[in-house]
Amino acid sequence: MKNRIILSVMAVGLLSSVNVQAADDIGSMFSEGKTSGEIRAFYINRDDTTKPDNQIATAIGGHLKYETAALNGLSLGTAFYTTNRVLKSLESDTTSMLNTTLLKNDGSSYSILGEAYLQYNAKALGSKTLVKVGRQKLSTPLAGTDDARMVPTLFEAYLVQNQDIANTTIVLAHLTSVAAGSFANAYNGGIVGATAGYTAVNGNAAKYQGKFTNMGDWAIGQKTDGVSVLAAIYKNDNVKLQAWDYYAHDILNAIYLQADVKGNFGDSVKAFASVQYINESDIGKSYAGKVDSNFVGAKVGAGMGGLKAYIAYSAQSKASSTATALESATITPWGGMPAFTQGMVTRHMFLPGTKATKIAATYKFDGINLSATGYYASFDMDANSGYGTARTAKEPGFDIKYKPASVKNLQLRVRANFPTEFTNGRDWNEYRLIATYKF
Repeated sequence: MKNRIILSVMAVGLLSSVNVQAADDIGSMFSEGKTSGEIRAFYINRDDTTKPDNQIATAIGGHLKYETAALNGLSLGTAFYTTNRVLKSLESDTTSMLNTTLLKNDGSSYSILGEAYLQYNAKALGSKTLVKVGRQKLSTPLAGTDDARMVPTLFEAYLVQNQDIANTTIVLAHLTSVAAGSFANAYNGGIVGATAGYTAVNGNAAKYQGKFTNMGDWAIGQKTDGVSVLAAIYKNDNVKLQAWDYYAHDILNAIYLQADVKGNFGDSVKAFASVQYINESDIGKSYAGKVDSNFVGAKVGAGMGGLKAYIAYSAQSKASSTATALESATITPWGGMPAFTQGMVTRHMFLPGTKATKIAATYKFDGINLSATGYYASFDMDANSGYGTARTAKEPGFDIKYKPASVKNLQLRVRANFPTEFTNGRDWNEYRLIATYKF
């Protein structure tokens, strides 16, 4: 019954979508608002060598959003997110074999008022400044949605964005709380140096998932004053430069730098190259302990016709024989995963001493809205990585997307990954079937 109600609400949203316009008064501010959303169906099946049965789950959900028209630059927005377990007959009888990355940590359905914000656009004052306060989605390198399953990671934040300087965006934000999405179950919450081996506070997903939680509580089990963010992004036709600083009070300071360039060779070849750098160091009360780490990555590639391919390499600072692995890891507690070398699931590139490579290619078929991506990632891990002995973890996989012309805004997707030596002796084959309809 609950599922039917949720889907009915989404259907009403689909039928009532209108365009946002500038409002003349409070009444038209709401009557001329816009309803939008997404309906998502997701099936996942993982055959894991360390488990007696496949880990399977099926869910349907998505989100329904309403945003008012702007009155003198001021608007309001709210969005409801949900994920609901369905087709239980296809799943294991035991909760331990249920793939909970689509659901709550205990395998149950859940819903959350994920967005509720006040927004002001200063365009009428002659400024390209946007102010947004409240629950919202963020997409930044080290704090982001991680929208790889059903419910994304969401934040309570104060955000100011300015574009008065040509080709430049300045971002100033302060994040106070996080509501980790269903993907957080893959690591059970807490500080994650890319893998479950770095969960500093076990059980955070079970304790806090589906709730907006103090940024420090989620990361390390200690309340803090949140995360303050300052960024500058410059972009023109051929170059994009960005610099981010994340000051996680009493935990760490993280600096993220990235440069992207692109250009044409003749009439048919489009080349591109990128470099990235992350530095982290503990600050204040150092709730995560000593942190002193560096990560560097690079990527080069080219595209011609419907084919695009690249190769990437990264290296994480090595831990000394007396240091804890966490000290030299890149710590990522709040979503966002910008590494060029990450796999679909394997994120060992942030483990101390790891050198990673990745090759990937995408082909877009002519005359049909179909694209296919194949990739292969390899992670050469140090003996003091904190995640097992020295070894090489590997992950090949593919991602196929199709948008049928007969149904606008519908995407059908098949994804798969096949890691080996994820941990000592642990391999798996994982398949995902995803249908997404946006309105």
